[in-house]
Amino acid sequence: MVTASESGSGVLQGTPVVTGVAFGPALIVRGEVSAEAVERFGAGPFADAEAALAAYDGAAGAVADGFTRKADKAVGAAAEVLTASAGLARDKGLRGAVRKHLNTGSSLVASVHDAVEQFVEIFTQMGGLMAERATDLRDIERRIVAHVIGEPEPGVQLPEVPSVLVAEDLAPSDTAGLDPAVVLALVTERGGPTSHTAIIARQLGIPCVVGTPGCLDLPVGLDVLVDGTAGTITSGVDPAEAATRVAADKEMRAASASWSGPGQTADGTAVKILANVADGASARGAASAPVQGVGLFRTELCFLDQKEEPTVEEQADIYAEVLSAFSEVGYVVIRTLDAGSDKPVAFATHVGEENPALGVRGLRLSFDNPGLMDRQLDAIALAAERTGTETWVMAPMVATVAEAADFAAKVRTRGLKAGVMVEVPSAALLAHRMLEVVDFLSIGTNDLTQYTMAADRMATDLAHLTDPWQPAVLQLIAITAEAGKQAGKPVGICGEAAADPLLACALVGMGITSLSMAAKAVKPVGAQLSLVGMDACEDAAEAALSAADPMAGRAGVRAVLGL
Repeated sequence: MVTASESGSGVLQGTPVVTGVAFGPALIVRGEVSAEAVERFGAGPFADAEAALAAYDGAAGAVADGFTRKADKAVGAAAEVLTASAGLARDKGLRGAVRKHLNTGSSLVASVHDAVEQFVEIFTQMGGLMAERATDLRDIERRIVAHVIGEPEPGVQLPEVPSVLVAEDLAPSDTAGLDPAVVLALVTERGGPTSHTAIIARQLGIPCVVGTPGCLDLPVGLDVLVDGTAGTITSGVDPAEAATRVAADKEMRAASASWSGPGQTADGTAVKILANVADGASARGAASAPVQGVGLFRTELCFLDQKEEPTVEEQADIYAEVLSAFSEVGYVVIRTLDAGSDKPVAFATHVGEENPALGVRGLRLSFDNPGLMDRQLDAIALAAERTGTETWVMAPMVATVAEAADFAAKVRTRGLKAGVMVEVPSAALLAHRMLEVVDFLSIGTNDLTQYTMAADRMATDLAHLTDPWQPAVLQLIAITAEAGKQAGKPVGICGEAAADPLLACALVGMGITSLSMAAKAVKPVGAQLSLVGMDACEDAAEAALSAADPMAGRAGVRAVLGL
C-alpha cells in the first residue's frame, strides 16, 4: 500500500462498501470534546456525589432525547441504530457504574469515562456484534461530557462545500444525519463491511470505503478521488481526469435511477428484487421502489424499547402495517425475533451470557420459552389473514435439520410458508437436507461471514476477513444455492451482500433466486443485472469462487463483466 504524502500523491486501500466515484476535498472529522474546557471544568460545582449524579442524569437524558428526535425523523437502518443509541444512553447499568465511581471520590467527567471504558471492555471481550457498541458508547460519553461542561455536542458538522468525510469511525448519530448533497463520500479508518457506517452509507447511497489505514493522515482540504468499487482513495489525481471519472459514474447512476423492474438478467432470467424493512414506515417507503415484495422484515426492531412482550393483538397490528403496504405487490418474508447479541429485547433476551453472539439468540430463545414463538406466529397469521398478503416466515440462527423441521411444522399449522435463515455454516453445509423440511432458504451474509471466518465484524485489523467476497463464504453460498436448484425451491440473500451490484451478478450466477436489500440499493442492483446475461453471471460466479482473496474476486468479476 502506498500512503498519501504531504505533497498530495498516493493511494490508500480500504474495504469497498458502497460503489460510486467521488472527488473533492478531504474533511477530517475528529469530534472530541475540548480538552481545555474539560480541564477548566475540573471537579465541577457539585456539592456531593448525588448532585453530580443528578447532573449526569440530566445530561444522559438530553443525549437520549436527542437520539430519539433524530430517530423520529429517520427511517430504516438510521432510525434503528439511533433508537438503540438512545436506549444505551439511558442504560441503568451504565448509570450504576457512574454512581459507583462517583462514590469513590472521582469527578463526574472521570466517572463517566471510567464507566464507559468498563462497558467497552466488556463488550469488546464479548466480540461479535456486541463489540460494535464500543463506538456507540464512546460517542455517548463525548456527548454527555459536553452537556456536563456546557459545550455543544461533538460530532459531524456538515461541510460548507461538498467534501469527502474522513474519520476514524462514525457513530450512528453522525451517519444518520448526513446529507448526500454535501457529503460526497465516506472514508473511515476503522470498521468493516457490516458496520453501522457501512449500513447507513448504503441506505443513503454515498460511496463508502471503510477499514482504511492512514486515512487520518490526509492533509485537510486535499482533493482525493474515492472509488467505492475498488476501495481506493487516491490523491494527486489530475482534476480533469477526476472530473471525467465522476461524470461517467453520474451517467451510470442516472441510468440506474431509471430502472423500473422487474428483476431479471439481460436474457430474461427472473431474479426477484426485494426490500429489507423494519416497520410500517420503512415498508411504505420501500413499496414505492420497483421491488416485488419484502425479503426481510426484522421484527425484533419493533420491540427494542419495550419492556413487556406485546400481546398477540398488539403484535398483529404492527405486522399488519408492513403486510398491508404490500397487499397488492408481491409477498413479505417475516423473520421471527432475532433478539440477543447486539439487539437485546427486554422480554426475550438472556442476560449475563459470556458470548452473546454465540449464545441464546434467534430461534434458540424459544427452546426454553416456546410460548414466545407461538404467540409471535399466531400474531403473524392474524396479520396475514387481515391483510390478505402472501406471507412467508423464517427463523434466524437455525443450526440443525431438526430445528428447521420443528419450526416449519409450527408455521405450516398456521397456513403460512416456512423457511429458515442460513447464517450458521452448518445450515449451509446441510442445505439440501434443510430443503427437505422447509419451503425456502434465505442467506444472512452478515452473520454467515462472521461465523465462517471467526472474525469480529468491527475489528479493523480483520476487516478483510469480514468481507462477504471471502472465497470460503462464497463457497457456502454456492452450496446453498445449488441445493435450492436441485430441490426446485427458492434460495435468497437478505444480508448486506445483496446490495453490492457487482457481487449480485456473481450470486445470481451461483443460482440465487432473490436479492433483498435496503430500498436505496434496489435500482443500482436491478440495473446492473439487466445489463448482464446469465452466462456472464455464471462466469462471474466462477471468477469470484476461484479467487484467492476478496480483492482478487472483485477484480475478476469486473474483468468478466467488462467494468
